[in-house]
Amino acid sequence: MPRSITKHLERHRSDRIGWLRAAVLGANDGIVSTASLMIGVAAAGAGTEGVLTSGVAGLVAGAMSMAAGEYVSVHSQADTESADLVRESAELSTDPVAEHRELQAIYVGRGLEPALAATVAQQLMKHDALGAHARDELGISTTLSARPVQAALASAGSFAVGAALPLAVGWGAPQAGLAWWVAGTALVFLAALGALAARAGGAPLWRAAGRVTIWGALAMGITAAAGLLFGAVA
Repeated sequence: MPRSITKHLERHRSDRIGWLRAAVLGANDGIVSTASLMIGVAAAGAGTEGVLTSGVAGLVAGAMSMAAGEYVSVHSQADTESADLVRESAELSTDPVAEHRELQAIYVGRGLEPALAATVAQQLMKHDALGAHARDELGISTTLSARPVQAALASAGSFAVGAALPLAVGWGAPQAGLAWWVAGTALVFLAALGALAARAGGAPLWRAAGRVTIWGALAMGITAAAGLLFGAVA
């Protein structure tokens, strides 16, 4: 009697790559760009009203820009994947023997004996020929496939959430120390975001937190210097 096959359940995080990348990128950009914009405007000598107005404008414009850019970028990837699948489907219809040899060669390259690779390729193509070639030849899978709308919404939403954080701080901070309040809390937000993203993706917390914090501080510092320079010139 054959031994029953049980499914071994494991927790993997690769299925989070698409939305996690877009969400982290959006929130990070929202914090850094909005905080930097507000700090630069404050350094140029603007009052609280001008700083907050620039922050609101940065939030709206940034969210729309992130959504449009992410949609166009990911849709281009989706179009390329679709074209590759159509081409592969045609090749499977016209020359299945050559496609079988191609899949066999891939498995041989991964360490299987030629005879076993031929058997595996034959069985996989019998089950789902296009799926097997899409996964093993083209590198396209349902987990990592492009989802333009999902990526656009995640980027825009996360950017707005990230941008709202320094904006809220600026709203409640005293005018005399507004730039310092925005900069300090933005660094805390960035560190927390990096740690949260690392935890969701199973990566080291401190390395991710330090990376986004350092680059955020650099961006805010350069923008503050630009604000001081143009404020002095004006």
